[in-house]
Amino acid sequence: MRDIINEITEWQSEGEEIALATVVRASGSAPRPVGAKLALTKSGRMAGSVSGGCVEGAVFEAGQEVLASGQTQLKHYGISDEMAFDVGLSCGGVIDVFVEPFAHQPVVEAILADQSLAVATVIAGEFAGNQLVVDEQGARQGTLGSPALDEQVAADVPALLEAGKSETRGYTAAGDEVDVYIESHTPRRHLVVVGAVHIAIPLVAYARELGYRTTVIDPRGLFATGERFPDVDELIEEWPDEAMAKLTIGPMTDIVVLAHDSKFEDPALHAALDSRAGYIGAMGSKKTSAERLERLRAEGLSEESIGRIHGPIGLNIGARTPAEIAISILAEIIAVRHGKVPGSALKPAKSEQPVG
Repeated sequence: MRDIINEITEWQSEGEEIALATVVRASGSAPRPVGAKLALTKSGRMAGSVSGGCVEGAVFEAGQEVLASGQTQLKHYGISDEMAFDVGLSCGGVIDVFVEPFAHQPVVEAILADQSLAVATVIAGEFAGNQLVVDEQGARQGTLGSPALDEQVAADVPALLEAGKSETRGYTAAGDEVDVYIESHTPRRHLVVVGAVHIAIPLVAYARELGYRTTVIDPRGLFATGERFPDVDELIEEWPDEAMAKLTIGPMTDIVVLAHDSKFEDPALHAALDSRAGYIGAMGSKKTSAERLERLRAEGLSEESIGRIHGPIGLNIGARTPAEIAISILAEIIAVRHGKVPGSALKPAKSEQPVG
């Protein structure tokens, strides 16, 4: 939803009638994941995508029908002889798309405020379209149709919110099987960059394109300037450990240490390793990284703790320029986030990684 929130709020301000289509199941080589969205208006405007293009026309027509009738629809799209040309998924995947009149104002408010929220929606049957909203404190709005079903779904929300995961689950309520799509809306991921070096400039810019909130920490005011970092959300001119102590760091936080100087990076890494950060990476060659780990061992950190550090940082894509290195760092963060943890074979073998 975050990637189309600007269009939705603009359309709302103009009084547009909006329908929302969401991928609630995906299998095979589906082009878009569960949670992908297409918003559309009665006047014919569209934002987002549920398939990369191959079924958008059919979904648009379904959206117009939903706006006219006020009734939700659950559509199933996949390759078949009948629909191969018109709405088939040429990639061979299968998706289920739930189309509904837009009624997600709590979600809009939560996204704009960077708050966590889960929305559970019955996607088929008598109560299709009924919704239960659960925030991170457990407060609820709405109902799925029965108190027993509300209790079952609400019990599943905390784990899904913690993982930032959305999925369709089956439940039994009053002897009936009910499919409920539970969607997690979490704050933007937070990228904390220690060291306002040259590589940090494209890294922050690219991270913003990926939807990150960004913070750059460097005690050197000469480097940590708004002129050098026009895209950053927050510039902190303090020692890394002092600055990080003031931040809320959790699984949605990725920490990148680019300082390449032990007096900056060691305090930063201690603070990072004391946190629940989702990713911790540090700049340097294999030799520099090995020396860093030895320092941390000598300071009493455990193997389990220092094993969380990704160094040399970034995937080995042959990067040389600051912009290319920034891309390699973000690629590794994405890989780690999705459980595709890179092996050592992906790391540079000899060369020193450039610093800004």
